[in-house]
Amino acid sequence: MSRKPMTRPGGRSARVQEAVHAAVRELLGEVGRDALTVPMVAARAGVTPSTVYRRWGDLQELLSDVAVERLRPETDPADLGSLRDDLDAWAEQFLDEMASPSGRAYIRDALLGDPDGTNAGQCSAYAAEQIDTVLDRAARRGERVPDTELMLDDIVAPIMYRILFRPDGLNAAYARDLVSHALDRL
Repeated sequence: MSRKPMTRPGGRSARVQEAVHAAVRELLGEVGRDALTVPMVAARAGVTPSTVYRRWGDLQELLSDVAVERLRPETDPADLGSLRDDLDAWAEQFLDEMASPSGRAYIRDALLGDPDGTNAGQCSAYAAEQIDTVLDRAARRGERVPDTELMLDDIVAPIMYRILFRPDGLNAAYARDLVSHALDRL
């Protein structure tokens, strides 16, 4: 059984989650991933190791939880005035962030500590929310818009596949080509 923290816990639970997440982020920068241990994280966070094990199960699940939180977009996609421009800018930024060394590390951690697929689903939901924002704006401008799932299949899926398995040629032009092909299906 996977022990996952609540998505947005409140009170003490939220304080514990934030302290543990902050400890992980700090320690990753200080000692690196290979030297990181649950007792080290617990000591830095001011909790007992049993609190970490009870809540996250093991170090890999904790790293996965932290990675998913780090993959959450901090802002809405840019509004550049047209569906194509907005999607181009979003796809370029998505590719850039996910293909960066830290983005690849977060993807790896999010997937490795995710035995039931919950974290992968949350990462997908983040991308879908961003695409929905772009599509909703375009629809309000009177533009014809595709289905969100189609955009996930035509833009996000190939980017993630290439990041994981064929990282050569990942650049802004590739992202824009994916958007063009997706919009050509309208």
